[in-house]
Amino acid sequence: MDENINNAMLQIGVQVSSRWDALTSLLELTKGYAEHEYKTIKETIQARRSITKGSSPDDVIKQANIIAEAKDKIIAVAESYPDLKADSTYIKTMNAVNQYEKMISTSRLIYNDSVTKLNHSIRMFPASMAAGILGFSKRAYLEEQNEKPENGRGTA
Repeated sequence: MDENINNAMLQIGVQVSSRWDALTSLLELTKGYAEHEYKTIKETIQARRSITKGSSPDDVIKQANIIAEAKDKIIAVAESYPDLKADSTYIKTMNAVNQYEKMISTSRLIYNDSVTKLNHSIRMFPASMAAGILGFSKRAYLEEQNEKPENGRGTA
């Protein structure tokens, strides 16, 4: 059960990384329209951290907040440039970013289900005794964030 939780966190990490890559591609499309905004958002993206096996739900939430901020800035640039917003590559890339958001949401459900199973199991006798001896303890859930779904925004 612990390995399932670790695996679920790794899957979230892979999807967060892919989401960053798609967001970076989206950012590259804005470069020709708004150089200053491009540089600012690029610095935010370069400061990212990865989600790994040892990551906590708080790490995932921090990443989601950074991604949401960068995405909102890119969307704001696109709103100012109708040609960019209408560009087919921009639309496809934004769809990819949104698809990764949905995949992360699904992985979050799998993670939380795995946490539920472990937390329930370590409270039951005799597993609770073995869990205590082996150092297993209750794991934290990955809480859903309340982001606004308008203007192409989704959940983290």
